[in-house]
Amino acid sequence: MQRFFVEPHQIDEENHQIHITGTDVNHIRNVLRMKTGEELWISDGASREYHCTIEAYEEEEVLLHILYAQEPDYELPSRIYLFQGLPKADKMELIIQKAVELGVHEIIPVETRRCVVKLDGRKSEKKVSRWQQISESAAKQSKRMLVPQIHSVMTFKEALEYAGELDILLIPYELAKGMKETREILDEIIPGQSIGIFIGPEGGFEETEVESAVMAGAREITLGHRILRTETAGLAILSVLMFRLEEN
Repeated sequence: MQRFFVEPHQIDEENHQIHITGTDVNHIRNVLRMKTGEELWISDGASREYHCTIEAYEEEEVLLHILYAQEPDYELPSRIYLFQGLPKADKMELIIQKAVELGVHEIIPVETRRCVVKLDGRKSEKKVSRWQQISESAAKQSKRMLVPQIHSVMTFKEALEYAGELDILLIPYELAKGMKETREILDEIIPGQSIGIFIGPEGGFEETEVESAVMAGAREITLGHRILRTETAGLAILSVLMFRLEEN
């Protein structure tokens, strides 16, 4: 069943109606060609979702009738922030799509010393806008209750400062100690804590960057004996965290 996101002001619970506006109107009317009476899900971007039917098409909006509302437990109990070193080509699109499916709360693109890709000004804004669309699409597909934000591109220093308020910081690093130490670190994580994950670009982090991250409170972990690509590493640790944090 199709899922869309709305702002709270679009929900009229008193009259059991939701007003769909903006680009979703064209998508529902002309792309999906949904007819009045068809059912769909609406999320308020927080904790409630609404099972609705299409009541009517207006010139610039779709009017929905609310059948019932519920508060499902689709989101992870912890907010996970993925600090992703900018990869080459279109790898970031894959990373965003899969990270959203795995429950990430926010993705922060980071320029590190070994990044080949450099984004600035208008080019950066265009990319982030495109990435945000991918996040929304993945959130709809995977029954997320919110659309994870794709932050504007940060420097590594800015990213460390931004992560300063998080409870747990993890940095997968090929020179980290063995699996025993990594398991012990992951065992300490309590559901509800905020978690930041730092992933390097192709070529990984420079040693001085890892040292800076550790000084900022990050803990080095290993993802095994194999060297993972940048588009694989973040998804690997996100999968482990999802499995460990999922309560039911």
